[in-house]
Amino acid sequence: MTHSDLITKLEKNIALAVFGKQALVRRCLVALFAAEHVLLEDVPGVGKTLIAQAIAKSIAGDFRRIQFTPDLLPADITGSSIYDTGSKTFHFVRGAIFANIVLADEINRTTPRTQSAMLEAMNERQVSVDGSTYPLPNPFMVIATENPMEFEGTYPLPESQLDRFLLRVSVGYPDRQNEINVLRTHQTSRPIDALLPVLTSEQIVEIQQAVSAIRVDDSINQYILDIADATRNHTDLLVGVSTRGAIALSRAAQSQALLEGRSFVVPDDVKSLAVPVLAHRIVTKSVLHSNLRQMEESIIERILETIPVPVG
Repeated sequence: MTHSDLITKLEKNIALAVFGKQALVRRCLVALFAAEHVLLEDVPGVGKTLIAQAIAKSIAGDFRRIQFTPDLLPADITGSSIYDTGSKTFHFVRGAIFANIVLADEINRTTPRTQSAMLEAMNERQVSVDGSTYPLPNPFMVIATENPMEFEGTYPLPESQLDRFLLRVSVGYPDRQNEINVLRTHQTSRPIDALLPVLTSEQIVEIQQAVSAIRVDDSINQYILDIADATRNHTDLLVGVSTRGAIALSRAAQSQALLEGRSFVVPDDVKSLAVPVLAHRIVTKSVLHSNLRQMEESIIERILETIPVPVG
């Protein structure tokens, strides 16, 4: 089967449990195929956890859910060394992060110290405990969720943590017809319970490798850097897009091009992904704005309107 066939097969399987969210699922698959992570934001009950479960169950790999709470410790995530009285030696017991797909549920409900335990795992695909380094499974993806409307008992994600997510996307409510379908199906069963894997972990890795082969013309690179430079010189921003952010946008565009069945990136790939890839990587001067996310996204959207799109 071609990569396009495998991707179509995966999308159809996820759609058996997730109704009316094709565009959102595609965003998550962009992150998965780019070997990166995604942050899902919205109010409770709109399907954030369901999407993560559907992606995980569609792949024949390990899935772990970590419920982030104020009393969660870094060792609960990474693991720890336990002393064996029989052999009189220490041995490493792996934490919940050792899985192919990790659902970090309500990630902003734990302390910054525990949040920081995710940084090495998300960036280096490994964890270091007591001077030893342990590689994580391949593929490895973190799908994190948070409710941006609730502030009591939460800890805002620091910029260094946000920067590890390729995309930040809002789930949103389904339209009326899809919501009717949700009600009908859940009256007799839960579609997610019957979902079976259709792709192997090895096939996901193959798709990820194919993403690296997608061609990015130098005019596209210049377009990405023009957008990044505009954020660095914007009067409403304290911090613009870093080089890591520009790399993230390029990688996301490669992944989307593969999803669309192309061997090359087009400007529309960059333009359509700029907001979910870059908005959470900038720091505004008005940090107390009533809707900070909307302000961040609006700034990126306005910048896109001013940057000439490469042609030819």
